[in-house]
Amino acid sequence: MEEITTWSKSIFFLLNGSDSLYLDGVFWTITRTVTWVPLMLITLYIVVKNNGWRRALLPIAVVLLLICFTDQFSSSFCKPFFRILRPTHDPSTATMVDIVNGYRGGLYGFFSSHAANTFACATFLSLLFRSWSVSAFLYIYAFLCSLSRIYLGVHSPIDIGVGTLFGLLSGALFYFLYYLADKRFGQPRTFFSSAYTASGYLYSDLVLIHLGFALTLLYVAFNAVFLAASY
Repeated sequence: MEEITTWSKSIFFLLNGSDSLYLDGVFWTITRTVTWVPLMLITLYIVVKNNGWRRALLPIAVVLLLICFTDQFSSSFCKPFFRILRPTHDPSTATMVDIVNGYRGGLYGFFSSHAANTFACATFLSLLFRSWSVSAFLYIYAFLCSLSRIYLGVHSPIDIGVGTLFGLLSGALFYFLYYLADKRFGQPRTFFSSAYTASGYLYSDLVLIHLGFALTLLYVAFNAVFLAASY
């Protein structure tokens, strides 16, 4: 365990902070949930458009339950139960951590809610859409959000690693439950056209996720310039 902790601290200080105000702005923007709201709305639109409101209620409800489950299990159970201090509050590292905008997070950090939530959603939506390109964008999104937590100094690699694993397993489990419920109560659909994914989503609609992701990264890049100038 001591070796794992030493390894985690080494990786942490390799990825934590920098001398660049611009990178500070990049990761500060990435870590904020509001940055990704347009992409979330695009995803919601695609689910509704390809299913209709009535049929779309099930995947939407499952995603909301999934986020609630991963977030609350991490924040309300694991963090107060294990009481593992964040790097920003751990006496052995607190004075060496590079922070941004004075942000240190809550007292305990095991395990990362950001990692759990984002990887859970990426896994569920990847299984829902069945498009390799969309899956790539979703996992890049989850990776960037998780990396931002180390850069900002509020989580160790162990926090992120366990959160990632928990998110992957939770996303797969909730998709399995969704699949069983949809099979039991949903109307079966068959798709013969190559315009659709195996799960019935139009490829032309999924391109909107590509566009939304690209525009979000563009916003991150420009907003970081503004933030760097204001520091």
